[in-house]
Amino acid sequence: MLPLARLFCSIRTMLRPPQRPLIAVIGATGTGKSNLAIDLAERFNGEIINGDAMQLYAGLPIITNKIPVEEQRGVKHHLLGCIGLEEETWTVQTFVNKALGVIDEIRSRGRLPILVGGSHYYTQALLFRDQLNAELSEEEYQHTIDSRKPYPILDEPTEAIWEKLNEVDPVMAARWHPKDRRKIQRSLEIWLKTGRKASEVYEEQRLRKSLNAGGPVGGAEDKLDITPMGFRFPTLLFWVYAATGALSTRLDYRIDAMLENGLLDEVRKMHEYLQEQETHGRFVDKTRGIWQSIGYKQFEDYTVALQSTNTSEKDLAKLRMSGVEQMKGATRRFSKRQARWIRIKLFNALREFDALSNLFLLDGTDIKTWNDNVQSPAFNVCSKFLKSHELPSPTSLSSAASEMLQPLKGYDLSQRQDLWERRTCEFCNTVTVTEDAWLLHIKSRPHKIRKRKAQTVDRVEIPKLEANDALARSNRSP
Repeated sequence: MLPLARLFCSIRTMLRPPQRPLIAVIGATGTGKSNLAIDLAERFNGEIINGDAMQLYAGLPIITNKIPVEEQRGVKHHLLGCIGLEEETWTVQTFVNKALGVIDEIRSRGRLPILVGGSHYYTQALLFRDQLNAELSEEEYQHTIDSRKPYPILDEPTEAIWEKLNEVDPVMAARWHPKDRRKIQRSLEIWLKTGRKASEVYEEQRLRKSLNAGGPVGGAEDKLDITPMGFRFPTLLFWVYAATGALSTRLDYRIDAMLENGLLDEVRKMHEYLQEQETHGRFVDKTRGIWQSIGYKQFEDYTVALQSTNTSEKDLAKLRMSGVEQMKGATRRFSKRQARWIRIKLFNALREFDALSNLFLLDGTDIKTWNDNVQSPAFNVCSKFLKSHELPSPTSLSSAASEMLQPLKGYDLSQRQDLWERRTCEFCNTVTVTEDAWLLHIKSRPHKIRKRKAQTVDRVEIPKLEANDALARSNRSP
């Protein structure tokens, strides 16, 4: 039995509110993340930090889907509309540095920082210390292009980049398929920038996580925090979820509303800005930043056609309708990618640090039940978290939570370096680096066809060779 003084100290430690807490609201576009963040800010004296890459840009409130000022309910928002069209796109590290400064500022006023946004690679980089991610998303890949300019090798053909990586870091080269350009580039980039092998960096991180999982983070001021290793701060995450069917319908309605509210006027202004820059001989990289926003690309042809005197009304109507359909399709695909990021990359990062108990899914599929299924459980869990009371099991909140808060089978195993094994199929010349990829290949129909053909040839050729050998031997006999 513990002495009374030690028991009292243990109870006090367990009940001590988390120092420097952070709330993060994540989820696919259109699920209601911004509304929940404002609900939480009103209830718990918070201020909101934008974590959406597109909403960092000034102006363009419709195409970036910023929450209107009148709907912010007086809650202070940060990092919203702070980059001009003429400014360079922020890298992930720039965002993290800016956000950390804002978090300190919010805490200096005794308020609770609440991060909200759908750019989950931003969120993950901010939540966790020392995170390197070899598997970049499309958006994050675009954010790193400028950093490659001092290293011409990264613009060489993929085969040349792989050969260089194989020279300096054969372990990492063996992990990637020789045609997987982005992952090969990223691994070589780590060596070029730091002088260290990416394989060694990742292995050190894995060992550090393994040794310290569950321990406190930071200096002496954090020693009493119950903070899973890897988090910068004690963090509670709310995943606002909506089933695919309901969310797709909701997104279609939202795009129709955006068009009614002036989306095409913003597209036109962006196009005029481009023309003005071209007139003055200034190059604008349309492969990055706001120019990749859903809405601009889909209506670019329509906007150009509007300025032409040779385009008929019928053709204009077709181009507009095509833009609408493309935008709706792109938005649906984007929402699926956002959900997949949470289910795979963020989920497995949390699991590595034994922090899945800090991720709560709130089922916002039915807007009519928002208060009961989203707002009320969020208030309850957040209150317990801020008081260091025991949190409920995340999978107990709803059937959707029970289903979605499960690992996708086999994904985490494919990320373990000790399980990497490069194999080349003798029949197809296909290269794989994980067990799952190998099994998927050998079960594929093309592989089975090629294997069967090769074995048929062998059955015919081998007897012929044996017969020829026998004949040759007989001819050599005295």
